[in-house]
Amino acid sequence: MAMAEHSDGAPSVVTIKKYANRRLYNTATSSYVTLDHLAEMVKKGVDFVVTDAKSGEDITRGVLTQIIVEQEGKGQNLLPIKFLRQIIGFYGDALGGLVPRYLESSMSAFTDNEGNMRNILQDTFKGLLPVQQMEEMGKQNMALFQNAMRMFNPFAQMNRNTPAGTAYPGQNESNPGDTAKGPDIEPLKAQISQMQSQLEKLLKERS
Repeated sequence: MAMAEHSDGAPSVVTIKKYANRRLYNTATSSYVTLDHLAEMVKKGVDFVVTDAKSGEDITRGVLTQIIVEQEGKGQNLLPIKFLRQIIGFYGDALGGLVPRYLESSMSAFTDNEGNMRNILQDTFKGLLPVQQMEEMGKQNMALFQNAMRMFNPFAQMNRNTPAGTAYPGQNESNPGDTAKGPDIEPLKAQISQMQSQLEKLLKERS
């Protein structure tokens, strides 16, 4: 994550003031912000400290906890119930003082390996969720289906390309009430057979 920096390259810390009406004021942008804004700042690596506007007391821990509670309430639960129970159990315990350092070091190690873990997950699920490949296969299958429909219904294709009232070769012109015999069937059989062979070849190449 990128962190905001001064012109000399040193990390800058944004001061957020919390007023009695619970409104949060970003002194860097001279604007009021919400907990959602602060959550986005955290994700972007922007370091900030929250102080009580009246007393100047550092209340960053409490505000960050509020952000976690709000994010958990939105449905993406990152904190398992068992973990929360264990944390509560350490309050007032003699070993409680070790918990913050342990959690901090564990999360630091997790963050350091975040890039490698993302690559591993992408490589792992790339074969299971080939979205682009599936879309391309869908387009190819649709083209094959349309070609097959035209292949097995050559009369419909001929009717679309033939002007109305045109007599087919072999049609009995002296008796317009008779059913049209249509074109010679043998060339059509040969054409259908050829198209079937081409379709079978295409299917084998994709199998």
